Amino acid sequence: MNMLKKGLLAIALTSTLTLSGCGYNTLQAKDESVVASWSEVQNQYQRRADLVPNLVNVVKGYAKHEEKVLTEVTEARANVAGLKVDKEVLENPELFKKYQEAQSQMTGALSRLLAVTENYPDLKANEQFKDLQVQLEGTENRIAVARNRYISTVQDYNTYVRQFPQALTAKVIGMKTKENFSAEAGAQKAPTVEFN
Repeated sequence: MNMLKKGLLAIALTSTLTLSGCGYNTLQAKDESVVASWSEVQNQYQRRADLVPNLVNVVKGYAKHEEKVLTEVTEARANVAGLKVDKEVLENPELFKKYQEAQSQMTGALSRLLAVTENYPDLKANEQFKDLQVQLEGTENRIAVARNRYISTVQDYNTYVRQFPQALTAKVIGMKTKENFSAEAGAQKAPTVEFN
């Protein structure tokens, strides 16, 4: 009788797993969605990096006394360009954090550069500068959209990977949760604004 119960339990378990599916194909599809989403983030960051040399050259002609800021932007771009960006970044929290920090450094350097340009009315009136500024602003918006899509895609993937029975399949084939973007240090603190 005990063997009969074990046999029925094994059949029931096998039927349940067979009927509910192991999730292998969906895991693969969701993994590919994460990779595609990451590619879009990369594409937008690359677009921004491609705009930087032109922006620096235009500003350099007007703001000769701002070498420090121009150097910061150039160094930030070099740091971003020097990072290895592939699927391994998505699976390694340290690499992902390093990548995110380099992009934050680039954002900060560009913000300082644009703040400095306020002191140069002729530069602000330059058509090429205005065009580059509009392109940069549009790119920053695209980066935000791409990052939001990536965050949603990773959330969907991570949720699926952790659910039963696909969690078993994921473990067997070595699929783990993926790293996601997080707020930068100090992002929750509002900046202090002073008018002189």
